[in-house]
Amino acid sequence: MFAELSLINIDELKLHEVVNSPHLRELQAQISRDGYLKVPIIVDKNSLVILDGHHRLNCCKNLGFKRIPCMLVDYFGDSEITVSSRRKNFKITKRIVIAAGLTGSLFPYKTTKHFVPYKFKNLFIPLTSLQ
Repeated sequence: MFAELSLINIDELKLHEVVNSPHLRELQAQISRDGYLKVPIIVDKNSLVILDGHHRLNCCKNLGFKRIPCMLVDYFGDSEITVSSRRKNFKITKRIVIAAGLTGSLFPYKTTKHFVPYKFKNLFIPLTSLQ
């Protein structure tokens, strides 16, 4: 159970779900108003597929930022990280999540639910550091 906090170039990261446009607009307004990010996105360190934080990534991208704080985890090596489906008609496994991210065959928003028992919170990362 080890995670590394790092600033990663946004263009290197891979989505596995689409985002909800109304939620994206609300979150983007909040982040702009606050002037900082409190929570990093969670990313598999081997594939750079985003596990949690698709909306935060897209907010930063829309705001013109080049980097985003990421909590890098060993998705397959850490048995404490689990994934389940929020939708009845989707079978979800870690391999399916990574395959979606690597191929660009994105799931609808809020399809997956990741449980990561350890997270970095309340970091207050200034938006100016993401340029």
